[in-house]
Amino acid sequence: MASRPRSRHLADLVGELAAADSAATAVVDAAGELTYGELDARVEALAMALTGLGLGRGGTLGLLSTNRWEWVVAALAAHRLGARVAAFNTFAKAWDLRYMLSHSGAEVLVAVDAFRSRDYRQVLLELIPGLTEEGWEAPEFERLREVVVIGDRGELAGARQFDELLGAGAGLAPEARAEAPWTSAGDQAFVLYTSGSSARPKAVPLLHYGLIENGFSIGERMGLTAADRVFVAVPLFWAYGAANALQTTLTHGATMVLQQAFEPEGALDLTEEHRCTAIYTLPNMTAALLDADGFEAGRVATLRTGLTLGSQAEILRTAEALGVEGICNIYGSTETYGNCCVTPAAWPLARRAASQGPPLPGVTVRIVGGEDGAVLGPDAVGEIEVRGYLAGSYLDDVSGAGAAFGADGWFRTGDLGSLDDEGALHFHSRATEMIKTGGINVAPREVEEYIGLHPRVAAAAVVGVADEGAGEVVVAFVVPAEEGLTETDLRRFCADGIAGYKVPARVHLLDELPATDTGKLARRRLVEIDGEATGGRVG
Repeated sequence: MASRPRSRHLADLVGELAAADSAATAVVDAAGELTYGELDARVEALAMALTGLGLGRGGTLGLLSTNRWEWVVAALAAHRLGARVAAFNTFAKAWDLRYMLSHSGAEVLVAVDAFRSRDYRQVLLELIPGLTEEGWEAPEFERLREVVVIGDRGELAGARQFDELLGAGAGLAPEARAEAPWTSAGDQAFVLYTSGSSARPKAVPLLHYGLIENGFSIGERMGLTAADRVFVAVPLFWAYGAANALQTTLTHGATMVLQQAFEPEGALDLTEEHRCTAIYTLPNMTAALLDADGFEAGRVATLRTGLTLGSQAEILRTAEALGVEGICNIYGSTETYGNCCVTPAAWPLARRAASQGPPLPGVTVRIVGGEDGAVLGPDAVGEIEVRGYLAGSYLDDVSGAGAAFGADGWFRTGDLGSLDDEGALHFHSRATEMIKTGGINVAPREVEEYIGLHPRVAAAAVVGVADEGAGEVVVAFVVPAEEGLTETDLRRFCADGIAGYKVPARVHLLDELPATDTGKLARRRLVEIDGEATGGRVG
Protein backbone atom coordinates (compact mmCIF):
# COMPACT_ATOMS: atom_id res chain seq x y z
CA MET A 1 0.00 0.00 0.00
CA ALA A 2 1.13 3.55 -0.74
CA SER A 3 1.72 6.09 2.01
CA ARG A 4 -1.26 8.36 2.53
CA PRO A 5 -0.33 11.96 1.64
CA ARG A 6 -0.24 14.49 4.47
CA SER A 7 -1.79 17.30 2.42
CA ARG A 8 -5.53 17.93 2.42
CA HIS A 9 -5.44 20.62 -0.26
CA LEU A 10 -4.55 19.88 -3.89
CA ALA A 11 -2.14 22.80 -4.31
CA ASP A 12 -0.31 21.69 -1.16
CA LEU A 13 -0.28 18.11 -2.41
CA VAL A 14 1.70 19.04 -5.52
CA GLY A 15 4.22 20.85 -3.36
CA GLU A 16 4.48 17.82 -1.08
CA LEU A 17 5.14 15.53 -4.04
CA ALA A 18 7.70 17.92 -5.54
CA ALA A 19 9.56 18.05 -2.22
CA ALA A 20 9.56 14.25 -1.95
CA ASP A 21 10.86 13.58 -5.48
CA SER A 22 11.09 16.58 -7.77
CA ALA A 23 12.49 14.50 -10.65
CA ALA A 24 9.59 12.03 -10.78
CA THR A 25 7.43 12.41 -13.89
CA ALA A 26 4.02 13.90 -13.12
CA VAL A 27 2.34 14.57 -16.49
CA VAL A 28 2.96 13.38 -20.03
CA ASP A 29 1.12 14.81 -23.03
CA ALA A 30 1.75 15.61 -26.68
CA ALA A 31 4.03 18.50 -25.67
CA GLY A 32 6.35 16.33 -23.58
CA GLU A 33 6.83 15.52 -19.92
CA LEU A 34 6.66 17.53 -16.70
CA THR A 35 8.32 16.37 -13.51
CA TYR A 36 6.66 17.06 -10.18
CA GLY A 37 9.23 19.80 -9.59
CA GLU A 38 8.41 21.42 -12.94
CA LEU A 39 4.68 21.04 -12.36
CA ASP A 40 4.93 22.74 -8.97
CA ALA A 41 7.00 25.59 -10.44
CA ARG A 42 4.52 26.20 -13.25
CA VAL A 43 1.61 26.09 -10.84
CA GLU A 44 3.30 28.72 -8.68
CA ALA A 45 4.18 30.91 -11.67
CA LEU A 46 0.64 30.87 -13.05
CA ALA A 47 -0.81 31.46 -9.59
CA MET A 48 1.30 34.61 -9.30
CA ALA A 49 0.15 35.77 -12.75
CA LEU A 50 -3.51 35.05 -11.96
CA THR A 51 -3.15 37.10 -8.79
CA GLY A 52 -2.36 40.03 -11.06
CA LEU A 53 -5.63 39.40 -12.89
CA GLY A 54 -7.51 39.71 -9.62
CA LEU A 55 -8.22 36.04 -9.02
CA GLY A 56 -8.07 35.14 -5.35
CA ARG A 57 -9.67 33.30 -2.48
CA GLY A 58 -13.34 32.59 -3.11
CA GLY A 59 -13.02 33.37 -6.82
CA THR A 60 -13.82 31.12 -9.77
CA LEU A 61 -11.70 30.16 -12.76
CA GLY A 62 -13.59 28.71 -15.72
CA LEU A 63 -11.64 26.04 -17.61
CA LEU A 64 -12.50 24.95 -21.14
CA SER A 65 -9.79 22.68 -22.46
CA THR A 66 -8.96 19.21 -23.69
CA ASN A 67 -6.61 16.95 -21.71
CA ARG A 68 -3.23 18.68 -21.69
CA TRP A 69 -0.70 19.86 -19.14
CA GLU A 70 -2.15 23.38 -19.23
CA TRP A 71 -5.46 22.06 -17.85
CA VAL A 72 -3.68 20.59 -14.84
CA VAL A 73 -1.53 23.67 -14.23
CA ALA A 74 -4.44 26.12 -14.59
CA ALA A 75 -6.61 24.15 -12.17
CA LEU A 76 -3.91 23.77 -9.53
CA ALA A 77 -2.84 27.41 -9.85
CA ALA A 78 -6.39 28.54 -9.12
CA HIS A 79 -6.46 26.17 -6.16
CA ARG A 80 -3.22 27.64 -4.84
CA LEU A 81 -4.97 31.01 -4.68
CA GLY A 82 -7.94 29.58 -2.82
CA ALA A 83 -10.15 29.84 -5.91
CA ARG A 84 -12.34 27.08 -7.28
CA VAL A 85 -12.36 25.70 -10.83
CA ALA A 86 -15.52 25.39 -12.91
CA ALA A 87 -14.66 22.74 -15.49
CA PHE A 88 -16.53 23.11 -18.78
CA ASN A 89 -17.32 20.38 -21.28
CA THR A 90 -15.36 20.78 -24.53
CA PHE A 91 -18.06 18.82 -26.38
CA ALA A 92 -20.51 21.58 -25.52
CA LYS A 93 -21.62 24.17 -28.03
CA ALA A 94 -22.23 27.84 -27.32
CA TRP A 95 -25.78 27.20 -26.07
CA ASP A 96 -24.51 24.91 -23.32
CA LEU A 97 -21.46 27.02 -22.52
CA ARG A 98 -23.43 30.23 -22.19
CA TYR A 99 -25.37 28.72 -19.32
CA MET A 100 -22.34 27.21 -17.58
CA LEU A 101 -20.21 30.33 -17.90
CA SER A 102 -22.99 32.50 -16.50
CA HIS A 103 -24.03 30.08 -13.76
CA SER A 104 -20.49 29.49 -12.50
CA GLY A 105 -19.77 33.18 -12.01
CA ALA A 106 -16.30 32.71 -13.50
CA GLU A 107 -14.06 35.76 -13.25
CA VAL A 108 -11.28 34.36 -15.44
CA LEU A 109 -11.88 31.94 -18.33
CA VAL A 110 -8.99 29.80 -19.57
CA ALA A 111 -9.84 28.21 -22.92
CA VAL A 112 -8.01 26.20 -25.56
CA ASP A 113 -8.03 27.90 -28.98
CA ALA A 114 -8.79 24.84 -31.12
CA PHE A 115 -8.75 21.08 -31.28
CA ARG A 116 -9.09 19.03 -34.44
CA SER A 117 -11.87 20.69 -36.47
CA ARG A 118 -13.26 22.67 -33.54
CA ASP A 119 -12.30 26.35 -33.41
CA TYR A 120 -13.00 27.48 -29.86
CA ARG A 121 -12.09 31.05 -30.77
CA GLN A 122 -15.29 31.21 -32.77
CA VAL A 123 -17.20 29.81 -29.81
CA LEU A 124 -15.65 32.48 -27.59
CA LEU A 125 -16.64 35.18 -30.07
CA GLU A 126 -20.18 33.88 -30.15
CA LEU A 127 -20.29 34.19 -26.37
CA ILE A 128 -18.29 37.43 -26.12
CA PRO A 129 -18.50 39.35 -29.44
CA GLY A 130 -16.35 42.17 -28.11
CA LEU A 131 -13.36 39.89 -27.58
CA THR A 132 -11.84 41.14 -30.84
CA GLU A 133 -11.05 44.41 -29.07
CA GLU A 134 -9.28 45.35 -25.88
CA GLY A 135 -11.48 46.71 -23.12
CA TRP A 136 -14.37 44.40 -24.00
CA GLU A 137 -17.42 44.01 -21.82
CA ALA A 138 -19.70 41.03 -21.41
CA PRO A 139 -22.88 42.15 -19.62
CA GLU A 140 -24.30 38.63 -19.89
CA PHE A 141 -21.47 37.34 -17.70
CA GLU A 142 -21.46 39.76 -14.82
CA ARG A 143 -18.25 38.63 -13.10
CA LEU A 144 -16.14 37.70 -16.13
CA ARG A 145 -13.27 40.13 -16.67
CA GLU A 146 -10.41 38.14 -18.26
CA VAL A 147 -10.09 35.51 -20.99
CA VAL A 148 -6.86 33.51 -21.38
CA VAL A 149 -6.30 31.44 -24.53
CA ILE A 150 -4.15 28.29 -24.75
CA GLY A 151 -2.59 27.79 -28.17
CA ASP A 152 -1.11 29.67 -31.11
CA ARG A 153 -3.89 29.74 -33.70
CA GLY A 154 -3.94 33.54 -33.69
CA GLU A 155 -4.61 36.15 -31.07
CA LEU A 156 -7.89 37.68 -30.00
CA ALA A 157 -7.10 41.27 -29.14
CA GLY A 158 -9.16 41.15 -25.97
CA ALA A 159 -7.68 37.89 -24.67
CA ARG A 160 -4.38 37.06 -23.02
CA GLN A 161 -2.11 34.26 -24.18
CA PHE A 162 -1.55 31.43 -21.69
CA ASP A 163 2.16 31.02 -22.46
CA GLU A 164 2.80 34.75 -22.08
CA LEU A 165 0.91 34.85 -18.80
CA LEU A 166 2.84 31.86 -17.48
CA GLY A 167 6.13 33.41 -18.55
CA ALA A 168 5.26 36.68 -16.86
CA GLY A 169 4.44 34.85 -13.63
CA ALA A 170 7.71 32.91 -13.78
CA GLY A 171 9.60 36.19 -14.07
CA LEU A 172 8.13 37.64 -10.90
CA ALA A 173 10.09 37.63 -7.69
CA PRO A 174 8.57 35.41 -4.95
CA GLU A 175 7.72 38.48 -2.88
CA ALA A 176 5.39 39.67 -5.66
CA ARG A 177 2.78 37.53 -3.95
CA ALA A 178 3.72 38.78 -0.52
CA GLU A 179 1.45 36.57 1.52
CA ALA A 180 0.22 33.12 0.63
CA PRO A 181 -3.59 33.05 0.57
CA TRP A 182 -5.33 31.28 3.37
CA THR A 183 -6.66 27.95 2.13
CA SER A 184 -8.68 25.23 3.77
CA ALA A 185 -9.22 21.53 3.21
CA GLY A 186 -12.91 22.41 3.12
CA ASP A 187 -12.56 24.83 0.20
CA GLN A 188 -14.41 24.04 -3.00
CA ALA A 189 -11.87 22.68 -5.48
CA PHE A 190 -14.03 21.91 -8.52
CA VAL A 191 -17.51 22.68 -9.73
CA LEU A 192 -18.38 19.93 -12.21
CA TYR A 193 -21.45 20.11 -14.42
CA THR A 194 -23.42 16.93 -14.82
CA SER A 195 -26.65 16.10 -16.62
CA GLY A 196 -29.50 14.91 -14.46
CA SER A 197 -33.19 15.18 -13.84
CA SER A 198 -33.23 18.94 -14.42
CA ALA A 199 -33.33 20.59 -17.84
CA ARG A 200 -29.95 22.22 -17.32
CA PRO A 201 -26.76 20.57 -16.06
CA LYS A 202 -26.46 20.44 -12.28
CA ALA A 203 -23.38 22.06 -10.76
CA VAL A 204 -21.66 19.78 -8.26
CA PRO A 205 -19.13 21.39 -5.88
CA LEU A 206 -16.39 19.06 -4.63
CA LEU A 207 -14.04 19.86 -1.73
CA HIS A 208 -10.29 19.41 -1.52
CA TYR A 209 -10.13 16.97 1.37
CA GLY A 210 -12.86 14.75 -0.09
CA LEU A 211 -11.10 14.58 -3.44
CA ILE A 212 -7.80 13.61 -1.84
CA GLU A 213 -9.24 11.06 0.59
CA ASN A 214 -11.56 9.39 -1.90
CA GLY A 215 -9.00 9.52 -4.70
CA PHE A 216 -6.39 7.86 -2.52
CA SER A 217 -8.82 5.09 -1.59
CA ILE A 218 -9.67 4.46 -5.25
CA GLY A 219 -6.00 4.18 -6.10
CA GLU A 220 -5.49 1.72 -3.25
CA ARG A 221 -8.25 -0.49 -4.64
CA MET A 222 -6.45 -0.35 -8.00
CA GLY A 223 -3.11 -1.18 -6.39
CA LEU A 224 -1.40 1.98 -7.69
CA THR A 225 2.14 2.98 -6.72
CA ALA A 226 4.44 5.86 -7.65
CA ALA A 227 5.91 3.66 -10.39
CA ASP A 228 2.62 3.50 -12.32
CA ARG A 229 1.86 5.34 -15.53
CA VAL A 230 -1.86 5.98 -15.80
CA PHE A 231 -3.38 6.42 -19.27
CA VAL A 232 -6.12 9.05 -19.19
CA ALA A 233 -8.14 9.83 -22.30
CA VAL A 234 -11.42 10.30 -20.44
CA PRO A 235 -12.01 14.07 -20.21
CA LEU A 236 -10.58 15.82 -17.18
CA PHE A 237 -13.75 17.92 -17.00
CA TRP A 238 -15.74 14.79 -16.06
CA ALA A 239 -15.82 13.50 -12.51
CA TYR A 240 -14.15 10.37 -13.93
CA GLY A 241 -11.23 12.62 -14.80
CA ALA A 242 -11.04 15.49 -12.29
CA ALA A 243 -12.41 13.70 -9.23
CA ASN A 244 -10.99 10.29 -10.03
CA ALA A 245 -8.08 9.89 -12.46
CA LEU A 246 -6.34 13.11 -11.44
CA GLN A 247 -6.74 12.36 -7.74
CA THR A 248 -5.67 8.71 -7.83
CA THR A 249 -2.56 9.69 -9.77
CA LEU A 250 -1.56 12.64 -7.60
CA THR A 251 -2.23 10.95 -4.27
CA HIS A 252 0.09 8.11 -5.30
CA GLY A 253 2.78 10.26 -6.89
CA ALA A 254 2.27 8.37 -10.15
CA THR A 255 2.47 9.62 -13.75
CA MET A 256 -0.59 10.68 -15.74
CA VAL A 257 -0.30 10.09 -19.51
CA LEU A 258 -2.83 12.36 -21.19
CA GLN A 259 -4.50 12.03 -24.57
CA GLN A 260 -6.28 15.25 -25.54
CA ALA A 261 -9.41 13.35 -26.50
CA PHE A 262 -9.89 9.64 -26.99
CA GLU A 263 -8.93 8.23 -30.38
CA PRO A 264 -8.13 4.50 -30.44
CA GLU A 265 -5.08 4.36 -32.71
CA GLY A 266 -3.45 7.24 -30.85
CA ALA A 267 -4.34 5.65 -27.52
CA LEU A 268 -2.56 2.47 -28.54
CA ASP A 269 0.51 4.49 -29.56
CA LEU A 270 0.64 6.34 -26.24
CA THR A 271 0.08 3.22 -24.17
CA GLU A 272 2.84 1.39 -25.99
CA GLU A 273 5.31 4.30 -26.12
CA HIS A 274 4.99 5.21 -22.45
CA ARG A 275 4.48 1.65 -21.20
CA CYS A 276 1.32 2.57 -19.34
CA THR A 277 0.42 0.27 -16.48
CA ALA A 278 -3.07 1.55 -15.66
CA ILE A 279 -5.98 2.74 -17.78
CA TYR A 280 -9.24 4.62 -17.30
CA THR A 281 -11.65 3.16 -19.81
CA LEU A 282 -15.32 2.61 -20.62
CA PRO A 283 -16.96 -0.21 -22.58
CA ASN A 284 -17.15 1.81 -25.80
CA MET A 285 -13.49 2.82 -25.45
CA THR A 286 -12.43 -0.77 -24.86
CA ALA A 287 -14.37 -1.90 -27.93
CA ALA A 288 -12.76 0.83 -30.04
CA LEU A 289 -9.26 -0.18 -28.88
CA LEU A 290 -9.87 -3.83 -29.72
CA ASP A 291 -11.29 -2.94 -33.14
CA ALA A 292 -8.60 -0.37 -33.96
CA ASP A 293 -6.25 -0.82 -36.90
CA GLY A 294 -2.97 -2.10 -35.59
CA PHE A 295 -4.26 -3.54 -32.34
CA GLU A 296 -2.04 -6.29 -31.01
CA ALA A 297 -2.11 -7.63 -27.47
CA GLY A 298 1.61 -6.98 -27.14
CA ARG A 299 1.10 -3.24 -27.60
CA VAL A 300 -0.91 -3.01 -24.37
CA ALA A 301 0.84 -5.80 -22.49
CA THR A 302 2.13 -3.39 -19.83
CA LEU A 303 -1.42 -2.59 -18.66
CA ARG A 304 -1.95 -4.16 -15.24
CA THR A 305 -4.87 -2.39 -13.60
CA GLY A 306 -7.47 0.28 -14.24
CA LEU A 307 -11.09 1.28 -13.87
CA THR A 308 -14.17 0.64 -15.98
CA LEU A 309 -17.87 -0.08 -15.63
CA GLY A 310 -20.45 -2.16 -17.44
CA SER A 311 -21.95 -5.60 -17.61
CA GLN A 312 -20.15 -8.77 -16.59
CA ALA A 313 -19.36 -9.46 -20.24
CA GLU A 314 -17.86 -5.98 -20.64
CA ILE A 315 -15.69 -6.33 -17.54
CA LEU A 316 -14.47 -9.74 -18.72
CA ARG A 317 -13.73 -8.33 -22.18
CA THR A 318 -11.57 -5.57 -20.71
CA ALA A 319 -9.68 -8.08 -18.56
CA GLU A 320 -9.29 -10.87 -21.08
CA ALA A 321 -9.38 -9.39 -24.59
CA LEU A 322 -7.69 -6.08 -23.75
CA GLY A 323 -5.50 -7.83 -21.22
CA VAL A 324 -6.02 -5.59 -18.17
CA GLU A 325 -6.07 -8.47 -15.72
CA GLY A 326 -6.47 -6.28 -12.65
CA ILE A 327 -9.32 -4.14 -14.02
CA CYS A 328 -11.62 -2.79 -11.30
CA ASN A 329 -15.40 -2.52 -11.61
CA ILE A 330 -16.89 0.70 -10.22
CA TYR A 331 -20.07 2.46 -9.17
CA GLY A 332 -20.57 6.11 -8.40
CA SER A 333 -21.50 9.54 -9.67
CA THR A 334 -20.20 13.09 -9.66
CA GLU A 335 -22.08 13.66 -6.41
CA THR A 336 -20.12 10.81 -4.75
CA TYR A 337 -16.70 12.16 -5.74
CA GLY A 338 -16.47 10.00 -8.85
CA ASN A 339 -16.84 6.59 -7.21
CA CYS A 340 -18.25 5.27 -3.97
CA CYS A 341 -17.71 1.54 -4.67
CA VAL A 342 -14.69 -0.10 -6.32
CA THR A 343 -13.73 -3.76 -6.58
CA PRO A 344 -10.21 -4.47 -5.29
CA ALA A 345 -7.88 -5.46 -8.12
CA ALA A 346 -6.77 -8.42 -5.99
CA TRP A 347 -10.23 -10.00 -6.08
CA PRO A 348 -10.74 -12.95 -8.46
CA LEU A 349 -11.88 -11.71 -11.86
CA ALA A 350 -15.25 -13.46 -11.65
CA ARG A 351 -16.02 -11.62 -8.43
CA ARG A 352 -14.95 -8.27 -9.90
CA ALA A 353 -17.14 -8.83 -12.95
CA ALA A 354 -20.18 -9.76 -10.87
CA SER A 355 -20.33 -6.68 -8.61
CA GLN A 356 -19.16 -3.11 -8.22
CA GLY A 357 -17.37 -3.92 -4.98
CA PRO A 358 -17.67 -2.74 -1.38
CA PRO A 359 -17.95 0.93 -0.40
CA LEU A 360 -14.71 2.87 -0.17
CA PRO A 361 -13.37 3.86 3.27
CA GLY A 362 -15.44 6.66 4.74
CA VAL A 363 -18.44 5.71 2.60
CA THR A 364 -21.57 3.77 3.55
CA VAL A 365 -24.09 2.32 1.10
CA ARG A 366 -27.55 1.03 1.93
CA ILE A 367 -30.52 -0.29 -0.05
CA VAL A 368 -33.99 0.99 0.77
CA GLY A 369 -37.42 0.05 -0.50
CA GLY A 370 -41.12 -0.07 0.16
CA GLU A 371 -43.44 2.80 0.96
CA ASP A 372 -41.71 3.42 4.28
CA GLY A 373 -38.20 3.42 2.80
CA ALA A 374 -37.08 0.58 5.04
CA VAL A 375 -33.49 -0.62 4.85
CA LEU A 376 -33.41 -3.91 2.96
CA GLY A 377 -31.32 -6.95 3.71
CA PRO A 378 -28.78 -8.82 1.57
CA ASP A 379 -29.70 -9.51 -2.07
CA ALA A 380 -32.93 -7.47 -1.90
CA VAL A 381 -33.24 -4.96 -4.75
CA GLY A 382 -34.12 -1.37 -3.91
CA GLU A 383 -32.87 2.18 -4.30
CA ILE A 384 -29.17 2.77 -3.67
CA GLU A 385 -28.43 5.43 -1.04
CA VAL A 386 -24.96 6.68 -0.17
CA ARG A 387 -23.48 8.49 2.81
CA GLY A 388 -19.93 9.73 3.40
CA TYR A 389 -17.93 11.55 0.75
CA LEU A 390 -20.75 13.49 -0.90
CA ALA A 391 -21.08 16.87 -2.55
CA GLY A 392 -23.88 17.61 -0.08
CA SER A 393 -25.76 19.98 -2.40
CA TYR A 394 -25.86 21.49 -5.86
CA LEU A 395 -24.49 24.96 -6.52
CA ASP A 396 -27.30 27.53 -6.69
CA ASP A 397 -29.88 24.80 -7.15
CA VAL A 398 -33.13 26.23 -8.48
CA SER A 399 -34.56 23.02 -9.93
CA GLY A 400 -35.21 21.24 -6.66
CA ALA A 401 -32.82 18.44 -7.63
CA GLY A 402 -30.99 19.01 -4.36
CA ALA A 403 -33.78 17.16 -2.57
CA ALA A 404 -31.82 14.01 -3.40
CA PHE A 405 -29.46 15.03 -0.60
CA GLY A 406 -31.54 14.07 2.40
CA ALA A 407 -31.46 15.89 5.71
CA ASP A 408 -30.40 12.57 7.23
CA GLY A 409 -27.12 12.67 5.30
CA TRP A 410 -28.05 10.02 2.74
CA PHE A 411 -27.88 10.72 -1.00
CA ARG A 412 -30.73 9.16 -2.94
CA THR A 413 -29.12 8.05 -6.18
CA GLY A 414 -32.25 7.09 -8.10
CA ASP A 415 -30.48 3.85 -9.04
CA LEU A 416 -31.59 0.33 -8.17
CA GLY A 417 -29.26 -2.28 -6.75
CA SER A 418 -28.58 -4.75 -3.97
CA LEU A 419 -25.86 -5.57 -1.46
CA ASP A 420 -24.67 -9.14 -1.12
CA ASP A 421 -24.00 -10.78 2.24
CA GLU A 422 -20.39 -9.57 2.12
CA GLY A 423 -21.38 -5.94 1.55
CA ALA A 424 -20.50 -5.65 -2.16
CA LEU A 425 -22.83 -3.58 -4.33
CA HIS A 426 -24.62 -5.08 -7.33
CA PHE A 427 -25.99 -2.38 -9.65
CA HIS A 428 -29.25 -3.36 -11.36
CA SER A 429 -30.69 -0.42 -13.27
CA ARG A 430 -31.49 3.27 -13.17
CA ALA A 431 -34.78 4.19 -11.60
CA THR A 432 -34.65 7.58 -13.29
CA GLU A 433 -35.09 8.47 -16.95
CA MET A 434 -31.40 9.23 -17.37
CA ILE A 435 -29.83 8.12 -20.63
CA LYS A 436 -26.29 6.74 -20.39
CA THR A 437 -24.69 6.73 -23.81
CA GLY A 438 -21.07 5.66 -24.14
CA GLY A 439 -20.63 6.16 -20.40
CA ILE A 440 -21.94 9.76 -20.54
CA ASN A 441 -25.11 10.87 -18.75
CA VAL A 442 -27.67 12.72 -20.86
CA ALA A 443 -30.79 14.25 -19.33
CA PRO A 444 -33.79 13.87 -21.69
CA ARG A 445 -35.21 17.20 -20.59
CA GLU A 446 -32.02 19.00 -21.59
CA VAL A 447 -32.24 17.71 -25.18
CA GLU A 448 -36.01 18.26 -25.27
CA GLU A 449 -35.52 21.87 -24.24
CA TYR A 450 -33.03 22.48 -27.01
CA ILE A 451 -35.10 20.79 -29.74
CA GLY A 452 -38.02 22.93 -28.57
CA LEU A 453 -36.06 26.03 -29.63
CA HIS A 454 -36.48 25.03 -33.29
CA PRO A 455 -39.10 27.38 -34.77
CA ARG A 456 -40.89 24.53 -36.55
CA VAL A 457 -41.19 22.23 -33.51
CA ALA A 458 -44.44 22.08 -31.57
CA ALA A 459 -43.43 19.42 -29.03
CA ALA A 460 -40.54 17.07 -28.39
CA ALA A 461 -39.73 14.08 -26.20
CA VAL A 462 -36.48 12.16 -25.78
CA VAL A 463 -35.76 8.65 -24.48
CA GLY A 464 -32.83 6.28 -24.30
CA VAL A 465 -32.96 3.11 -26.38
CA ALA A 466 -30.70 0.09 -25.90
CA ASP A 467 -27.69 -0.04 -28.21
CA GLU A 468 -24.99 -2.70 -28.44
CA GLY A 469 -22.16 -0.25 -28.97
CA ALA A 470 -23.03 2.67 -26.70
CA GLY A 471 -25.24 1.00 -24.09
CA GLU A 472 -28.00 3.42 -25.00
CA VAL A 473 -28.57 6.00 -27.70
CA VAL A 474 -30.61 9.20 -27.63
CA VAL A 475 -33.82 8.97 -29.67
CA ALA A 476 -36.12 11.97 -30.19
CA PHE A 477 -39.81 12.17 -31.03
CA VAL A 478 -41.03 15.44 -32.50
CA VAL A 479 -44.42 16.91 -33.32
CA PRO A 480 -43.81 19.43 -36.14
CA ALA A 481 -45.47 22.84 -35.98
CA GLU A 482 -45.67 22.91 -39.78
CA GLU A 483 -45.15 20.65 -42.76
CA GLY A 484 -41.76 20.08 -44.34
CA LEU A 485 -39.70 19.47 -41.22
CA THR A 486 -37.42 16.43 -41.64
CA GLU A 487 -35.27 14.20 -39.44
CA THR A 488 -32.20 15.56 -41.23
CA ASP A 489 -33.22 19.14 -40.38
CA LEU A 490 -33.57 18.30 -36.71
CA ARG A 491 -30.36 16.29 -36.38
CA ARG A 492 -28.43 19.08 -38.13
CA PHE A 493 -30.04 21.63 -35.79
CA CYS A 494 -28.93 19.61 -32.78
CA ALA A 495 -25.44 19.00 -34.16
CA ASP A 496 -24.99 22.75 -34.61
CA GLY A 497 -26.06 23.62 -31.08
CA ILE A 498 -25.45 20.90 -28.51
CA ALA A 499 -22.75 18.41 -27.63
CA GLY A 500 -22.36 15.54 -30.08
CA TYR A 501 -23.26 12.82 -27.58
CA LYS A 502 -26.62 14.55 -26.99
CA VAL A 503 -27.53 14.62 -30.68
CA PRO A 504 -30.32 12.08 -31.31
CA ALA A 505 -29.29 8.98 -33.22
CA ARG A 506 -32.81 8.87 -34.63
CA VAL A 507 -35.69 11.33 -34.84
CA HIS A 508 -39.28 10.21 -35.33
CA LEU A 509 -41.90 12.69 -36.52
CA LEU A 510 -45.31 12.12 -34.89
CA ASP A 511 -48.72 13.73 -35.08
CA GLU A 512 -48.85 13.75 -31.29
CA LEU A 513 -46.87 12.42 -28.34
CA PRO A 514 -48.41 9.37 -26.63
CA ALA A 515 -49.82 9.91 -23.15
CA THR A 516 -50.89 7.73 -20.24
CA ASP A 517 -54.42 7.68 -18.82
CA THR A 518 -53.36 10.39 -16.38
CA GLY A 519 -52.06 12.62 -19.17
CA LYS A 520 -48.34 12.02 -18.54
CA LEU A 521 -45.92 11.36 -21.36
CA ALA A 522 -45.84 7.60 -22.11
CA ARG A 523 -42.09 7.16 -22.44
CA ARG A 524 -42.35 3.37 -22.59
CA ARG A 525 -44.60 3.70 -25.61
CA LEU A 526 -41.97 5.91 -27.28
CA VAL A 527 -39.43 3.11 -26.94
CA GLU A 528 -41.95 0.74 -28.53
CA ILE A 529 -42.52 3.16 -31.42
CA ASP A 530 -38.79 3.28 -32.07
CA GLY A 531 -38.63 -0.52 -31.98
CA GLU A 532 -41.48 -0.79 -34.47
CA ALA A 533 -39.78 1.69 -36.80
CA THR A 534 -36.41 -0.07 -36.63
CA GLY A 535 -37.73 -3.60 -36.65
CA GLY A 536 -36.62 -4.12 -33.07
CA ARG A 537 -32.98 -3.62 -34.00
CA VAL A 538 -30.56 -2.98 -31.12
CA GLY A 539 -27.40 -1.12 -32.17
